[in-house]
Amino acid sequence: MSILDSAIDPAAPGYAANRAALRERLAELDAALDQARAGGGEKYVARHHERGKLLPRERIELLVDADSPFLELSPVAAYGTDFPVGASVVTGIGVVEGVECLIVANDPTVRGGAVNPWSLAKTRRAGEIALANRLPMVNLVESAGADLPTQAEIFIPGGRVFRDLTRLSAAGIPTVSVVFGNATAGGAYVPGMSDHVIMIRDWSQVYLAGPPLVKMATGEVTDDESLGGAVMHAGTSGLADYLAADERDGIRLARQCVRRLNWRKQGPSPRTAVPQPPKYDPEELLGIVSADLKVPFDPREVLARILDGSDFDEFKPAYGDALVTGWGELHGYPVGVLANARGVLFSAEAQKAAQFIQLANAADTPLIFLQNTTGYMVGTEYEQRGIIKHGALMINAVSNSTVPHLTVNLGASYGAGNYGMCGRAYEPRFLFTWPNAKSAVMGPAQLAGVLSIVARQAAAARGRSFDEESDTAMRMMVEQQIESQSGALFLSGRLYDDGVIDPRDTRTVLGLCLSAIHSGPVRGATGFGVFRM
Repeated sequence: MSILDSAIDPAAPGYAANRAALRERLAELDAALDQARAGGGEKYVARHHERGKLLPRERIELLVDADSPFLELSPVAAYGTDFPVGASVVTGIGVVEGVECLIVANDPTVRGGAVNPWSLAKTRRAGEIALANRLPMVNLVESAGADLPTQAEIFIPGGRVFRDLTRLSAAGIPTVSVVFGNATAGGAYVPGMSDHVIMIRDWSQVYLAGPPLVKMATGEVTDDESLGGAVMHAGTSGLADYLAADERDGIRLARQCVRRLNWRKQGPSPRTAVPQPPKYDPEELLGIVSADLKVPFDPREVLARILDGSDFDEFKPAYGDALVTGWGELHGYPVGVLANARGVLFSAEAQKAAQFIQLANAADTPLIFLQNTTGYMVGTEYEQRGIIKHGALMINAVSNSTVPHLTVNLGASYGAGNYGMCGRAYEPRFLFTWPNAKSAVMGPAQLAGVLSIVARQAAAARGRSFDEESDTAMRMMVEQQIESQSGALFLSGRLYDDGVIDPRDTRTVLGLCLSAIHSGPVRGATGFGVFRM
């Protein structure tokens, strides 16, 4: 065993400054989460309750096993856009009758649960997670269909939601829908394409077109129940498999469906049944990451607070030491770790990473990427040494690795370093961000400086004088823009991660994800294509 030591001094001024800065970001995150949980606001929440109906998180709480965790995904989707924070839908992973399920719940207090571009993106991401990790999907449906003012943005891509449901079924991954109210137009296809459908007497209404549209289209005069009521679908059309007396009964029937799936995980069980907690207090994670992202920190301090027993066997510790690689366990699951130590990735780090990723695949071991990188090193010396081909070597290994990847952005994630450290484009099974973290092509000052140099060179080439005052204003504007657009909440609002998390929850979140991942098989790659050596 190789137990990590810690050099953190909670009494040091730098630690206190780091902690204070991170707590400010956590306060911003809490405010955004409060907006998401508020749904459509007090008026519409009260109206919903007055009708005797449950809110989406209340439905989820009744659905999942008592005292079991629920890992909410993309909770601040649509943050910083014209749409409500949370995007009118709740998604996440919860345990139902002992089975980890991907749960999607429409929020009818937000424009009747209508689907807007961000709720579509959030729902599609949930489907991707269910398919990649072999998680049964439970849809808690109550949606007015498409948000008509934005139909041009959602109509064509929206069809993928229904396609994805059928692909889950074809892959042997069950889908269950409980309809709590309206499931109109495209929303009708969610139950229509699910394996198991539950409707609620006097509440469920599932139809392609409501009575007014039917009258306009065909001249027929009908009513909600005859056209798409629960009793009709249970006894006449056959769309409903089960008829529930009320919402709680519908949730009971959903749990019954999951219990009868006879579901079995295909991945290995945790190696350790009762894993040891880390030696060090996770509360100290708030003071480890530098308030100034230009100041590096030792990722071993993070590993000492998330790995079982703070036990970490480091791989090649003296070679390419700007990247920490090694083996450990997290909640009993064996993992390989790649963590940036000094931000910049050099050729040695890239070569070390590629070898380590191959080893993890040979051992069928999931990989955790802890990002804090400014990218690959630039400059004449490094280009001549082959930084491009070595960076490509690392990216090739990441791209073609088939063991599950989990990524957490702890600080900075800039440039191609984001790619090499398994950013969103490289499809990690899950990607989370700490609230202080940033991600962009490059840092704000660097990007503004590059634009300034290019403009200065262009003016010189034309024989024109360079306007220093305008250049200063441009640089300030660009820095402010990049600073705001590279922040954790901004990026999470656009679904570039699966959620911004409190650093103190990192071990728990990764443990829940590792458990979900092992619902499916865990197998390494047998080939990586051509490595440019």
